[in-house]
Amino acid sequence: MAADGTYAIELKGISKAFGPVQANKDINIAVPRGTIHGIIGENGAGKSTLMSILYGFYKADAGQIFIGGKLTPIPDSQSAIRAGIGMVFQHFKLVQNFTVLENVILGAEDGPLLNTSLAKARQVLESLSRDYELDVDPDALIEDLSVGHQQRVEILKALYRQADILILDEPTGVLTPAEADHLFRILKGLKEQGKTIILITHKLREIMEATDNVSVMRRGTMVATVKTAETSPEQLAELMVGRKVLLEVEKKPARPGDVVLRVEDLRVRDEHKVERLKGVSFEIRAGEILGIAGVAGNGQSELLAALGGMMRATGKVTLKGQDLPLSGRGSDGQSRRRAGIAHVPEDRHHYGLILDFTAWENVAFGYFNAPEYQKNALFMDNKALRQDTARKMQKYDVRPPLPDLAAKNFSGGNQQKIVVAREMEQNPDLLLVGQPTRGVDIGAIEFIHNQIVALRDAGKAVLLVSVELDEIMSLSDRIAVMFDGRIMGFRDPDRTDERELGLMMAGMAGHGEAA
Repeated sequence: MAADGTYAIELKGISKAFGPVQANKDINIAVPRGTIHGIIGENGAGKSTLMSILYGFYKADAGQIFIGGKLTPIPDSQSAIRAGIGMVFQHFKLVQNFTVLENVILGAEDGPLLNTSLAKARQVLESLSRDYELDVDPDALIEDLSVGHQQRVEILKALYRQADILILDEPTGVLTPAEADHLFRILKGLKEQGKTIILITHKLREIMEATDNVSVMRRGTMVATVKTAETSPEQLAELMVGRKVLLEVEKKPARPGDVVLRVEDLRVRDEHKVERLKGVSFEIRAGEILGIAGVAGNGQSELLAALGGMMRATGKVTLKGQDLPLSGRGSDGQSRRRAGIAHVPEDRHHYGLILDFTAWENVAFGYFNAPEYQKNALFMDNKALRQDTARKMQKYDVRPPLPDLAAKNFSGGNQQKIVVAREMEQNPDLLLVGQPTRGVDIGAIEFIHNQIVALRDAGKAVLLVSVELDEIMSLSDRIAVMFDGRIMGFRDPDRTDERELGLMMAGMAGHGEAA
């Protein structure tokens, strides 16, 4: 609280329903000024809905909002901005072919003559960048910036609009570990300057390291608010899910069988003819998980794309002894599926889903020729597809469990569960999985990890790409580290640590065991 006894934000009795789904139910929360306040909960718990009400995207069915102790109606986002609230969304709201400066003033121009606005913004940005370690070239195009720098632009946009309250929704979901560390240094600097920050995240380690207080939501209700220093990851996980959660992956030692995938001298060039994979070679056996560790942008995405039939490549790839075409006929994703490869792509929005289509339509993608979905030679059996989708939604705890709901209306974590369910339930010989738990809550992470291990134990081969070293260390039977399009070496997860892997990820360590 401030000296006068007021909070930066108070929400009292907030409720919101979407048809039969009660997203928020009688929510009360008070956030002290100059603190970092975490909000956690499972996918579909109502966190993003609550913050969207605070930012004016939704109008609550009931309840009141107080800013600085004053009742403040927020019917739209402009009202939220006037009240000193800024929001950085999980999926950035930036115009890719505009400069940083143009994005910052967009919607906040001083008049029809942009030169005056741009000159003023340039001066303000220089000051903000210096004060908050938000160093970004104001003349750079957004499309040329890393994800971490794009996020800084979103923060600059909010600060330029004089936000005293900053809401960040899953801010590290697309950041490298180094970028995430820098973000939290920025947030601590903002806090020291008197800003109030609400942090929505699934990552309990971030909550424990960065926040002063944390509120826990479950199924649309607020179940607890505690001081971070007086709780633990285990207690928070249990409050989120309503049961004890295993924070460590439990798995038996691998029993590798025959080689399923062999990759030899794989090379990929992008659309600009820049070589992204530079002679990658490895193999994966049945009943084994090979984890690929590395900072984003070092070839992991191109590796998944080439193996999944999404990019042309050169070299040699065999699946269970059969050559896989790397270009031309038979090298597409559909052919890969027929060969026995399932693929959970890193970017669910661009490659995993069509957001305007329903859940059951998305479950059919890539598998519409499956016998169980065919009514006859000409038509799909939509009833069978809906029933199968309902079964998958129940098994993977997709919320809400509505096959006819458009994919865009699910939370990010539930969208991910739809993609994971579609691919894992195909009983593939090889599973390619990129960032399987990005934006997914702790209970769903436990479930997805268990499903990956179950595939391994069923004798399947798994290639896992993740920027989360904890995930790589706990799931993998062997770890390959990539840097600059090459494999730096292989490590046994039981005989290495994050420091050694971090050095290899930076290109500063020697080669390890053979593939």
